[in-house]
Amino acid sequence: MKDYFSGSVAETYDKDCAKDAEADVLKPMVDNLAALANGGSCLEFAIGTGRVALPLAARGINVEGIEFSADMIAQLRKKPGGADLHVWIGDMATTKTGNSYELVFLVFNTIMNLTTQSAQVACFKNAARHLKSGGLFVIEVMLPDLRKFPPGAKAVPFDVSRSHLGFDTYEPAIQKLVSHHVYTREDGSMQQESLPFRYVWPSELDLMAELAGMGLVSRHADWTEATFTDESHKHVSMWKKL
Repeated sequence: MKDYFSGSVAETYDKDCAKDAEADVLKPMVDNLAALANGGSCLEFAIGTGRVALPLAARGINVEGIEFSADMIAQLRKKPGGADLHVWIGDMATTKTGNSYELVFLVFNTIMNLTTQSAQVACFKNAARHLKSGGLFVIEVMLPDLRKFPPGAKAVPFDVSRSHLGFDTYEPAIQKLVSHHVYTREDGSMQQESLPFRYVWPSELDLMAELAGMGLVSRHADWTEATFTDESHKHVSMWKKL
């Protein structure tokens, strides 16, 4: 399995994702996760540089993590409180911490980093393996923009600015999505990245949860618990270990 978040990607990750760390984006997420943890411990799959885990830990929640990229963990360790978090290096579909939790969560579309259906199913089973009875598994993930495509089109832009060009290419027959990023750095240099994903439908996630012994509790359009509709661009879904 290739590490797409090593080297310069890890070094610039926080800057490139700065909008997702702004208070109006992060606070509803952290508020929601803290309430779901209910004073217990939680495990973040793909903890990354700690964008969510560190403010959650600052609320007094015991947060642990699994992360595939050692370079992302190195960025986490540089931050205040980052050295205090227990993090296991490994694949979130198979890595075991040996502990059990009230809450396991996976945000920011990261379920799609697992690029096969079998790996995504294994991720659900690994979440269930780490949950206490009645514990919760929460995923935040986008919905593919397939309705934007005219016949024959394969790409759709999602950000066009002076510093960043981002567009997705799709292969619907195999549920493959590749996100392409071209960054213009302050020194005038260009950095290009392409990341493969497997997009997944809500109903498919529900079946994966059922295979792992979990049942759907709720599905909302965002972390403010807005109603999930046909016009929603993403969803926050929660399943309970039965």
